[in-house]
Amino acid sequence: MVLVEKIKSGEKRIVLVGTTHVSKESVELVRQTIEREKPDMLGVELDFQRLQQLRQDKKWQQMDLGQVIREGKTHLCLLNVLLANLQRQIGDDLGVKPGSEMLLAVKIAAEKKLPIALLDRDVAITLRRALNRMSLVEKARLGYSILGGLMGFGQKLDEKTVEQFKEKDVLNALMQQLSKQLPSVKQVLVDERDVFIATRILQTKAKKIVAVVGVGHLDGIKKYLDRPRNIGPLMKVEKKKSLLSYLKYLIPLAFALLIGYGFYTKGSAIAFNLLLFWFIINGVLSALGAALARAHPLSILAAFLAAPFTSLHPALAAGWFAGLVELRMRPPKVADFEQLPKMQSITGMASNRVTRILIVTAFANIGSVIGTLIALPYIASLLL
Repeated sequence: MVLVEKIKSGEKRIVLVGTTHVSKESVELVRQTIEREKPDMLGVELDFQRLQQLRQDKKWQQMDLGQVIREGKTHLCLLNVLLANLQRQIGDDLGVKPGSEMLLAVKIAAEKKLPIALLDRDVAITLRRALNRMSLVEKARLGYSILGGLMGFGQKLDEKTVEQFKEKDVLNALMQQLSKQLPSVKQVLVDERDVFIATRILQTKAKKIVAVVGVGHLDGIKKYLDRPRNIGPLMKVEKKKSLLSYLKYLIPLAFALLIGYGFYTKGSAIAFNLLLFWFIINGVLSALGAALARAHPLSILAAFLAAPFTSLHPALAAGWFAGLVELRMRPPKVADFEQLPKMQSITGMASNRVTRILIVTAFANIGSVIGTLIALPYIASLLL
């Protein structure tokens, strides 16, 4: 397969270099292409956040965990950590740091005093758009794949497998398989970014640009280099209206009606019992979630006390309180942040204070949701 594609679009000459992000050959290919083509600009398939992450191994130390919890972004943060570690593990197996070819292009650009163009969309926007579009089944499949990679029951990649990725027919087969299993992910991670990267290349003022991109994007990017597209809509994150978004408001309404009906028809003693069952079921299951995440006893208590109330408030979550207490009681140390890029197992994540805070938040929330789904029908059954 040809990994270097030369395209002319108007007066602009474009050289696309297709790479696998964990291949030694890709690093050398980037070096040779830049030296041979002598462009007046270099482009890389990175956004600012990913570039900083590649440059600064200690970027995680700048994370504001309190803000992550309060803004309800624990799932995105955990996903970032998981994906970064999976890519690092593959790179360790193959003896090359993931993204080395991108860093090399940036370094050469600095040495030659060439402008550098960051061609990719903000990774946070990409992840949020992907998660918003994914169905529950797709999220379960993605979670299984990620956990499989961390726990060792996923497919093992060796150098032979990675080199096979350079074959166009294999890549197309993989993309087709991805499209069948996770169509929403494929659309956001591949199709949308093909349009975005191609348009960013065309928007540069370079007469000749060498663009270093993943080999899986080559065909898609070439297809969209005929003219710039409107990429504004691809930068927006539209909140998906799901059944859960309506349940946030229906649950407190249903709860209030049940308590009011119980008080009106059967008296204050029954209404009090309904409240008690609601408090116990919600609190116990949220606390159990926090306990499974090996939370501090006070974090478990916070989950227990918060869940019955947060389940009735559309803008609050029990896990936020448990996570913030965990942050207060077991603040992460520098070593915990330094270990983030090196974790290789779920056990490691549960032992690290940073990821444990995120897991405590997530598990307490899950427990609270389960508690609500159990408690509401149960107290309704007591009124029959």
